[in-house]
Amino acid sequence: MSTAEAWTVGRLLAWTTDYLKTHGSESPRLDAEVLLAEALGCQRIQLYTTFDDVPDDGRRTAFRELVRRRAEGTPVAYLVGRREFYSLMFRVTPDVLVPRPETELLVVAALDLAKEKGEGTTIADIGTGSGIIAVCLAKHLPACRATAIDVSRAALAIARENAQKHGVADRIAFVESDLFATAANGEPFDFVVSNPPYITAAEFEQLPADVRKYEPRGALLAGVKGTEVIERLIPQAAERLRPGGHLLMEISPTIHDAVCSLVKNDGRFELGETIKDLARLPRVVQAKRSV
Repeated sequence: MSTAEAWTVGRLLAWTTDYLKTHGSESPRLDAEVLLAEALGCQRIQLYTTFDDVPDDGRRTAFRELVRRRAEGTPVAYLVGRREFYSLMFRVTPDVLVPRPETELLVVAALDLAKEKGEGTTIADIGTGSGIIAVCLAKHLPACRATAIDVSRAALAIARENAQKHGVADRIAFVESDLFATAANGEPFDFVVSNPPYITAAEFEQLPADVRKYEPRGALLAGVKGTEVIERLIPQAAERLRPGGHLLMEISPTIHDAVCSLVKNDGRFELGETIKDLARLPRVVQAKRSV
């Protein structure tokens, strides 16, 4: 950076936006704003009222380090340690996936169905990661009880922290298990919801470099077909759902037909209408446990 003129907030944002654009960022301006707000210890909106301010050397140094790491590929959410999802802020680390807007479709679908069931809804969130699904459902369904299951102990620690932050930890049980494998048997669930690994080996190689390098591979990559985890989840969910209960799974559009066939072939589900994302691609498969 040249020192010929003062490094105001506005100038820092303009320079960094151009710099990140040349280093592969898909949202360089947003990245620059989030990182500068983090370095300055302020809200992003406050940057627009301080364009002519000149941050001190310490804050500029902190900002340069964040920009350097972002240019190397580290996701912004990991750099600042948080990400917004469904209007709530969640802590995230490299032990969990960065929450994505598509998963909100699953939350909305579950909430709509749960409101029809009334009080005392029970939910199993399989592969909970940072806990975004379980926490959002518990937050918006005050009488529900959830079980957040993940094979990763580190991910469960983050999920538990997020649940405590949002005041729902007393209604969520956290269980370390590969799907339902070691989850204790008990009362059946009204819902099994999951954002499982569903990326095929071929798709994984085409993901952005920051996703492939920094996000947990085991939470993304399912295998050659992309359905390897889902193939195990469907029959296990059927065993743990009460009659009339619902299975909701986020999927890749490329495996939609295969997943629907797996659900039908199980023989214990009525396949519902698949929910499409904003690009009109199939994203959330819905199924109802037969009575």
